[in-house]
Amino acid sequence: MQKKLLSGLFWVLLANLLVKPFWILGVEVGVQNAVGNEMYGFYFSILNLSYILNILLDLGITNFNTRNIAQHPQLITKHLSGILGIKVALLGLYLVVTFSVGALMGYGSEEFRLLAWLTLCQFLSSLILYLRSNFEGLLLFKWDSLFSVLDRVLMIFICGCLLWGPLRENFNIYWFVYAQVAAYGLTALLAFVVIARKARFSIFNFHLSPAFFLVILKKSAPFALLVLLMASYNRIDPILLRRLAGDADAGVYAGAFRLLDALTAVAYLVSVPLLPVFSKLCKEIKPASANYNLLSINSQLADIVRLVFWPMMLFAVGVSVVCNLWAEPIMQLLYHGNFAPYVPVFRVVIFGIVPISITYIFGTLLTAGGHLRQLNLFAATTLVLNVVVNLLLIPRLGATGSAWASLTAQSFMALAQLLLAIRLFRLPLRTFRIPRISDLRHLLDLLKEQ
Repeated sequence: MQKKLLSGLFWVLLANLLVKPFWILGVEVGVQNAVGNEMYGFYFSILNLSYILNILLDLGITNFNTRNIAQHPQLITKHLSGILGIKVALLGLYLVVTFSVGALMGYGSEEFRLLAWLTLCQFLSSLILYLRSNFEGLLLFKWDSLFSVLDRVLMIFICGCLLWGPLRENFNIYWFVYAQVAAYGLTALLAFVVIARKARFSIFNFHLSPAFFLVILKKSAPFALLVLLMASYNRIDPILLRRLAGDADAGVYAGAFRLLDALTAVAYLVSVPLLPVFSKLCKEIKPASANYNLLSINSQLADIVRLVFWPMMLFAVGVSVVCNLWAEPIMQLLYHGNFAPYVPVFRVVIFGIVPISITYIFGTLLTAGGHLRQLNLFAATTLVLNVVVNLLLIPRLGATGSAWASLTAQSFMALAQLLLAIRLFRLPLRTFRIPRISDLRHLLDLLKEQ
């Protein structure tokens, strides 16, 4: 199982580390510099609204599907047939709710125009994530790695031509959105073709079954609530900022947040192969009595947690400290002469990589173990905490106050998940012991076998 995990980590990290840094630090920074803080803040606020509500496109189905296919791979054809029909039906629900929320927030015609295109982006992105969950559940990590970056590769090519080609003087935020729609659409089509071949799925198998929909909805509802709550406390900051401080502050927060978003992608990518691996182990070591087999925990689960915990902590702490010390030159490198407003926000928000990394490890473990009720309670509490701190600090500190609110909320969630995982899975102290030279040699041996 460790070999499967290491193979998955290797391919996913390799593909994404080659592509996504250039996308975030090259293309996204280039777009913000081209359109300005106010316009980018306008885009970023509406993007986050569409992102929070995109759970309505999924309702927890993707996480449920990854876990279920990892445990029952023979169900993939049945699930693929029924869930694709559900995804199409959910698009209608998503559009109604998203535009209704936009109307309640007083959106005008320009805001609705941008929201319409971003909802299409969210649908295609959600479809790609669902299709990838089938690769993850089958432990086909090389295919998953390819489709985890293909959309970004296409966007880099399209946006590169627009930003640095002969049309650069006329560049606007809508061109950026149109490029995303085109890239997501082509990636979704190719991912569907590949997984359909793997599952021996024919388009004639496609159907929309109300009974199947209700069964899947019932099983995935806890996942849906968790994703909604986590998306809300992660993405609500710029929405509150725009309302309480204006587009410019939201743009500053977006610029400072961008590097954190790029770095936490590493923690997310580590969690991708962790979910199916943890799910398989939890199925094997969790008997009907719900009392975990301590020997199996000590020999497998604890070793895998330890395998990823210390490298992630060394990476997260090291990066956050270095970025804090070099905040000014980093922001100047990204945003040139207009870097000063970003620095105080960046110094605070960058430390969020530490609790976020902890959350990706232990939240994934708790999800695989089926402890969604506790996770949802933690996430709801975190959301309330984040909103309260934002409301208290934004009027006084602006974007910096929102950064403190985000860091406070992330730290609470990480600590709660860590303590719960230790208690429920009875993780031994050696799980958190610094690896010895022999452990590193074992890791290198495993890597050489890949």
